[in-house]
Amino acid sequence: MTRLTVNNQPVQYRLDASTPLLWALRDASNLTGTKYGCGTGECGACTVDIDGAAVRSCQVTIGAVEGTFVTTIEGLAQNRDHPVQRAFLAANVSQCGYCIPGLVVSVAALLRKNRNPSDEEIGAAITNLCRCGIYPRLIEAIGRAARLARGEPGEEDPYAATPKAR
Repeated sequence: MTRLTVNNQPVQYRLDASTPLLWALRDASNLTGTKYGCGTGECGACTVDIDGAAVRSCQVTIGAVEGTFVTTIEGLAQNRDHPVQRAFLAANVSQCGYCIPGLVVSVAALLRKNRNPSDEEIGAAITNLCRCGIYPRLIEAIGRAARLARGEPGEEDPYAATPKAR
């Protein structure tokens, strides 16, 4: 039995320790936001946060991550209000959306380590693939997410609570 913490909940997987984390999350935990893309770790659709690092879940086994803290897209924010999610919405990043969960988790991990990344640092850290070609909007969204996370004044958040109409 493999024990780890997934989205702040203790989990015990009664699966073979060689089972890829991706399949444990999707099939045993029903956390389907983590996507299967290539199965070789190249595309990043399966990216999750393991102890603060963006990791391709198709490339690690549950046995290798025993005792760790795993955060999936579902565990990033309760109301989809993480600064990265808000910035992606504001920049209209998503097209087909398949790569977005992995990108959001990757960007969140980057911004946790580097609150003001340069375009070069973003390019080095975010190696996820998008077949729709969202990269210009993605760079813009990452900059917006960094400003939101830093709480910079003047950074408008179009998804912040607005007064109700009377």
